[in-house]
Amino acid sequence: MIYRANPRVRPLRPLLRLTRDDGRREVFVLPGTGQGAAEWLGWLPPDTAAIDLATDGRSDFVLERVGLRSEASVFAECLRVRPLRAISAFYQRLRRNERRTRDILRGSCGVTPIADFADWARHRARADATPVPAGPAVRLMMPAGPADGERVAATIASLKAQRDTAWRLVVGWSDTGLAVAEDDARIEQHVWAASACLGDFLNDDSALMVLAPGDALDPDALAILVRALAEPDHPQMVYADSRVEGPDPRPALKPDWSPDLALTTAYPGTPTLYAGGLLERLRPRPLGAPDGFALRLGLAAVYHVGFDEVAHVPRVLARAAPPPPDSAERHAAILQTHLTETRRPARVEANPTGFDLLWALPEPPPLASVIIPSRDRLELIRVAADGVLNGTDYPAIELVIVDNGSTDPDVLAHYETLRQDPRVRILSCPGPFNFSAMINAGVAGSRGAVVVLLNNDVAVLREDWLNALVRQACRPEIGAVGAKLLYADGTLQHAGVVVGLGGRAGHILRRRPADTPGMLDRMRVAHEVSAVTAACLAVERAKFDAVGGLDPDAFAVDFNDVDFCLRLNAAGYRTIWTPRAVMAHLESTSRGPAVGAARLRFEQEADRFVERWRDTIRHDPYYHPVLSLTTFGEDLE
Repeated sequence: MIYRANPRVRPLRPLLRLTRDDGRREVFVLPGTGQGAAEWLGWLPPDTAAIDLATDGRSDFVLERVGLRSEASVFAECLRVRPLRAISAFYQRLRRNERRTRDILRGSCGVTPIADFADWARHRARADATPVPAGPAVRLMMPAGPADGERVAATIASLKAQRDTAWRLVVGWSDTGLAVAEDDARIEQHVWAASACLGDFLNDDSALMVLAPGDALDPDALAILVRALAEPDHPQMVYADSRVEGPDPRPALKPDWSPDLALTTAYPGTPTLYAGGLLERLRPRPLGAPDGFALRLGLAAVYHVGFDEVAHVPRVLARAAPPPPDSAERHAAILQTHLTETRRPARVEANPTGFDLLWALPEPPPLASVIIPSRDRLELIRVAADGVLNGTDYPAIELVIVDNGSTDPDVLAHYETLRQDPRVRILSCPGPFNFSAMINAGVAGSRGAVVVLLNNDVAVLREDWLNALVRQACRPEIGAVGAKLLYADGTLQHAGVVVGLGGRAGHILRRRPADTPGMLDRMRVAHEVSAVTAACLAVERAKFDAVGGLDPDAFAVDFNDVDFCLRLNAAGYRTIWTPRAVMAHLESTSRGPAVGAARLRFEQEADRFVERWRDTIRHDPYYHPVLSLTTFGEDLE
């Protein structure tokens, strides 16, 4: 299928529903239109009776083409591009495992590596023809220095090619005698006055964009961004995706508003449009030195804009000039100054790949209750308990083991040893395994202001893991906090949950190298995600209780953690994943798929999850709508 639609804020992915002859139905979440159009390759069973397409009621949605490929041709393509995958798909086909066959073929033939973005985008590019809303001219500011003449001229050329012609540009040169030859009345050139205030450039309610010499806007950029500012919810800041010029011009496919990520990576970047209302709040701010003005403005906006006042257009609308070599160090210094001036309880701390934002622990540190559900398996609970009690440098710990009917004499003897430690409590929770009920019982029987959910198959790797989680969990605006979990072989097991991945929810970048940077280098810093796994999850008790804890009726075994995080998000709390809390998730590396009754229970819980959170599945705000939901990397659909 090939379809197109104009770019919009918070787009819901289309849904396709297949109905079989026997009445069975299966729903697929399709990719977003991104650069204007999207393509989707899907398996069509021979007993398909009906195909339905849901498009969010968009009047501009156009189905350009529907074609049918033979199964043999898709297998042949898979054999050419991923030979081992083709063998696996053929094996699953012989076993009549339709789901596995379909997923292997789609993951091999229906997705594109992010490195091939240029060709992928070229095939999907469609011009935007939506009318531009009437309003004041957009004001553009561009600080420039002695060596920027050619780059300034290139940026001006891209402005002259804009479909929206209502703009005015001020080029602020760092010294006298600098200018480019230009006779366009919309362009002013002055010496940058560091002592001036932002308000000196704002004489109406026009929006403002800051450009760097060499930035080049797509011809539709201003029109699309101005239209986004005119949305009914009146956003005060709107940004779009970009590509950075250089030897490896990969795209910056940005998430929806992610304040923590914005502080540490300044990811909104070019192009970002600030509305007049937000600029009024920032009016008294001095411009300061031209070097770093865009960054200072962006950091100020983070603290002056409401979470619901920021909009993201998921389309590449600019080629951004490459940052200077010392940009990370400059960013860290400016951020530290900003935190000090605004008295934020955080500090910037260097790490081998850049810097982190380290939030302060309350004083004194609150009691953290670590809740571990367990049954037998001495080799697991011994390692997990020892790591909490003896491998953690946090000063106030309570360990609560919720035992689900252990009968192993060695485990029971180990419990007696653990009880000698006054920090340990062991609660009995017999009966059928219900992870959610066990967690709720453990939290109810604990005393800590912060509760930490921990699997019995998780091992501590760094002493500071609990400090990292509690620092984040104690922030008033933060709900659940998740850790960086590694398989026994050192690859990533958990770096945050994407809602919709695999059709329901899945772990992003699973089985990638532990040092994988991820899109926008976000795997190197704490950032917002939609959900984190309960294998290692911290949350303040008051917030846990406010949403009723985990749901033992709907999600006894699976999806309970994702559902919990989404309910926290709905209550106004953000979910954070931090790379500073590093643990090993040992048992999960060898756990096989559920079969029989366990598989039936999994599918029932999966159906409940999809029904409850369908809109989030169609648009995870922290996962770009053009990225694949079939593979667990950051591939293009």
